[in-house]
Amino acid sequence: SNPTGLITTCRQVRNRGQEFSTMNQPSIPPAKSVKSAVRALEILDVLTREGRPLAFAEFLRILGYPKASLHAILQTMTAARWLHFDDLERTYALGVRVWESGIAYSAMTPIESRARPVLEKVRDLTTETVQLAVLDNFEVLYVDKVEGRHLLRLDSSVGLRLEPHATGVGKVLLASLPRDVLTDWLKGRTLERYTPNTITKSSQLMRELARVRRLGHASDTEERTLGASCVAVGVRNSRGECIAAMSVSAPAVRFGQAKRAKALRHLQAAADGLSATLGFQGAPAKRTQKDH
Repeated sequence: SNPTGLITTCRQVRNRGQEFSTMNQPSIPPAKSVKSAVRALEILDVLTREGRPLAFAEFLRILGYPKASLHAILQTMTAARWLHFDDLERTYALGVRVWESGIAYSAMTPIESRARPVLEKVRDLTTETVQLAVLDNFEVLYVDKVEGRHLLRLDSSVGLRLEPHATGVGKVLLASLPRDVLTDWLKGRTLERYTPNTITKSSQLMRELARVRRLGHASDTEERTLGASCVAVGVRNSRGECIAAMSVSAPAVRFGQAKRAKALRHLQAAADGLSATLGFQGAPAKRTQKDH
């Protein structure tokens, strides 16, 4: 898969904040304090999505908060080092505490720490880029990546999000969901077309996901980006849940049938091993050379 940036909204955070403010828990501060916390989270979310420092006026335009409230929250977050203020540029960026939290998050997430050597091994065996992704709110989130050995590589990075229907890892993760959950998600949804190969009909996507379940792997044949292809398989935890997906990605010009089959063999073996370290005791993934 070849991820590109995807802009999300703060609406979900706002909705969660409204839910929190109505919870009847004595330990929760008054609603005004909860609102401030939600707004602080939205500020972090905006900076994460934009990927660049923002001026006060930009926050004001994006979030629409009262000036006094926004200024107070920015000052508080800067003092606590969640934000960094550039006196020369007059802009706010993510602070060192965000970086510290990211390090702690990685340490608390076994799949990412355990997956890194597995990804590196697959890269060494295939010489191509290997990626690890999870499904977050029906978006593919890439959480780790090991670059291939070639000069010609796919443009991707950790932390970016995509729509799942046009990627190999996305199909694997969608295929692991119950059919009723998929049906609800697809209701009224437009599947964006990125290339002539992109699946844009719900019925076609459901057939493709059934095929993924049957074969035990998925592929992206220039469906997200012309000239880019991948194969992908799932990683399971001790309860048998598909919690992540791994892919081998390469330019289509050098990812012919033989190389795809070789990459898939190494990828499946690696995913089986990683799943075992996470406590999965089920049968190994299906071994098949059939792809399309």
